[in-house]
Amino acid sequence: MRLNYHSGDPVVFVVSKISTDPGPRAHDIRPAPFGETYQYIVDKYWTVRTVAEDGTIELVTRRGKIHYVRPDDPRLRPAGFWERWLHRSRFPDLTRVQPAEESPADQSLLPSR
Repeated sequence: MRLNYHSGDPVVFVVSKISTDPGPRAHDIRPAPFGETYQYIVDKYWTVRTVAEDGTIELVTRRGKIHYVRPDDPRLRPAGFWERWLHRSRFPDLTRVQPAEESPADQSLLPSR
């Protein structure tokens, strides 16, 4: 597993969601036992903005939202060749993204110690 990320690297972050209506990018869809909701997975295509001294990775979304994750997070992986090519419009371009205001909720992806 690759643990050395650099600024500008495209990455895929896997998010697990629960709702009554999975979107078109949802996969691994599983219905709840009584069928009211669905649990599913959505791939998020983000770009590494910076890597902190402690190894924490700062990721940016297409809309400029910032997320902080550890490089060994099992939900994070480098984007493969075909993902980078097929989904190139989904990865944010660091030269064009205007960062949104950071909020404490943006750090929720870091595991608590």
